[in-house]
Amino acid sequence: MSAHAFSGWERAVAWRYLRTKRKNGGVALISVISFIGIALAVATLIIVMSVMNGFRIELLSRILGFNGHAYVSGPMINGPGRDDLIARLKKTPGVVSVMPVVESQGLAIGPAQVTGAIIRGVTRADVAATPLVANNLKDGSLKGYGEGEYGGDMVLLGARLAEMLGVRAGDAVTIVSPEGGATAFGTSPRQKAYTVGGIFSVGMSQYDAVYIYMPLEQAQLFLGREGFIDNIELKVDDPDRLHELRPQIEAAAGPGAIVTDWRDRDQSFFNALQVERSTMRLILLLIVAIAAMNIISGLVMLVKNKGRDIAILRTMGATQGSVMRIFFMSGASIGVFGTIAGLLIGALFVIYIDPIQSIVEAVTGVAVFSPDTYFLSRIPAKLELSEVALISFWSLLASFLATIFPAWRASRLDPVEALRYE
Repeated sequence: MSAHAFSGWERAVAWRYLRTKRKNGGVALISVISFIGIALAVATLIIVMSVMNGFRIELLSRILGFNGHAYVSGPMINGPGRDDLIARLKKTPGVVSVMPVVESQGLAIGPAQVTGAIIRGVTRADVAATPLVANNLKDGSLKGYGEGEYGGDMVLLGARLAEMLGVRAGDAVTIVSPEGGATAFGTSPRQKAYTVGGIFSVGMSQYDAVYIYMPLEQAQLFLGREGFIDNIELKVDDPDRLHELRPQIEAAAGPGAIVTDWRDRDQSFFNALQVERSTMRLILLLIVAIAAMNIISGLVMLVKNKGRDIAILRTMGATQGSVMRIFFMSGASIGVFGTIAGLLIGALFVIYIDPIQSIVEAVTGVAVFSPDTYFLSRIPAKLELSEVALISFWSLLASFLATIFPAWRASRLDPVEALRYE
């Protein structure tokens, strides 16, 4: 017999053993179960990790699209050199947007109810330069925003906030600020009726449910901060490179300025996401390994049932290495085909996750991904090639390792002992 590793006859015997009928060995069912187990484990790992990757990317893009990437605060932002400070920040390499902001809490009163809100005062140009808001107006427009005395009386509301208040574009909404004027009886809250110019939906309920955009000058007047701002928000071309840009931003801001960034404000949140992602990956990798362990039981039974065949092969000149390779290929094939099937199932599920979500919701009548709970209106999913490569490598490695011991035991079988009672 040929001594070449993985020769044609070895592959033929391995394939024949892999298709062994139940009446001739009883391992076909175990092989099928092993195949299904590995395929489902790999598919589950791909789906879960893709959803977690998509969830992180979606959250990060919306958080950074709605908020600034870096923030400059301190006494100098309200001093006579503010315009020069803003000009220096705009010239900083990598900075694409510089936005003075006034922000405060307040109450919004509509026909339906009264609810808390966050008032954000920004100029019309800065709102237009925020695509996540300007390009997601589901009702109304920016027309009239920032026009008129002190910026006019037109505001923008988040979609869920407008829904709770029971207002639409063109309706009136009363806003109450706790930072009112001083009277003989204490501080009196300031309230004023505004016109809803537009309603935006950024896809995160924590923003859509609380934020009100108000022209900067109007917000300064309404909140009693004429001429003052709370901070300067900066956006950069690549938020992931902010650690490289921050020293230049600090130099442009000058001494005494306090510079923070999105990592400082949301570090604990994203750290929690990373820990959850790493832990979930580890758990699912272990599930893949457990699924691969089924190969051991199938091969052990195969070796036991094929003892006579092994002995005959040995007496015909097959080496221990040939026998080991035959059974290794039989077990490894299950892992290879199971991994390929799992990759296809997982990839197709991720690609068509939106139609699948719609079908499940239509059949069950229940929202699979409620925006009230998860902040997003759809299930995000992102296939990463590095993640798929890691999953494939681990699945194949676990399958190969599970195959080695039974194959080695088969190669050590004594042909004399195997044929003694035949």
